[in-house]
Amino acid sequence: MTFDDLTVVLKVAEFRNITAAATSLDMRPATASAAVKRVEQTLGVELFVRSTRHLRLSAAGEKYLPQCEQALALLDEAQQNIRSGEEAVAGEIRLSVSSDLGRNRVVPWIDQLMTSHPGLGLRVQITDSNVDFFRDSVDMALRYGSPDDSNLYGFKICDIPRLLCATPSYLSEHGTPAHPHDLANHNGLFYQLQDIPYDLWTFKRGDEEFRVKMKGNRASNDGDLVRRWCVAGHGLAVKSCLDISDDLLAGRVVNVMPEYAPPVSELWLICPTRQSITPAVRLLRDALKEHCQDIIQMMNHEGMLSGQNPLPSPGSGR
Repeated sequence: MTFDDLTVVLKVAEFRNITAAATSLDMRPATASAAVKRVEQTLGVELFVRSTRHLRLSAAGEKYLPQCEQALALLDEAQQNIRSGEEAVAGEIRLSVSSDLGRNRVVPWIDQLMTSHPGLGLRVQITDSNVDFFRDSVDMALRYGSPDDSNLYGFKICDIPRLLCATPSYLSEHGTPAHPHDLANHNGLFYQLQDIPYDLWTFKRGDEEFRVKMKGNRASNDGDLVRRWCVAGHGLAVKSCLDISDDLLAGRVVNVMPEYAPPVSELWLICPTRQSITPAVRLLRDALKEHCQDIIQMMNHEGMLSGQNPLPSPGSGR
């Protein structure tokens, strides 16, 4: 017995005729008759008293069908509410996102959302600097690292493994480091914030922690540029697995010293107030979780996250 079968039964009760009910539902009379029999067999009673020319409700039918009609009406209302809820997801997504993640991942994902939800608009700020919600025209920020301001609201999207990466050609020319101490002989490619390069790299293996003060000839406040330098073979870079995933999967770079992992980061969707958490924000949050999980599972399946905690943790909100 299916919901469609119940719809047929209600139509038969309305028309008091299987053929007329089948015609109204655009189906064969034999199909409608089979639907009625399935419902009666499931219930263990006859819903209709049949004669050669006429059909009427039995006592069981008179008792059952009004409640059945109410149940189907509730189901139809629930479906309509879902559809109207989806249609209601509209408005402008005003988002600040880091350069590498924004250009190569998040903006294409939002483009897909906008195709499914034409009422959405997008205003995106691509920057690796910290966002100021009171100065910048954004309603949310997607950032690596948990928010350090207790007044902010947000959702943790997932845990993000970070990797030490280089091209096969760079490693062939300069050698492949086997231990963090070997990095002293290599060129680092640094992300910098407010003119301060992140050149102190940390690695963990079990309970052991190693800190290495790197030397390098390139630094930028644009994470996408650091990735491009790495892919061009100019040195080693520590990158989020989301940012570098396409290059890893394509073999343009490799995970170096996978048994010595940089600390895992977190990806958060942050909002300035609880009132700013709109249906569009929740829609984006769910899409981000799904896409990030797909990428990390793919990389894990290919063995590229050895020694890491590869699967995203369930997101949390506050």
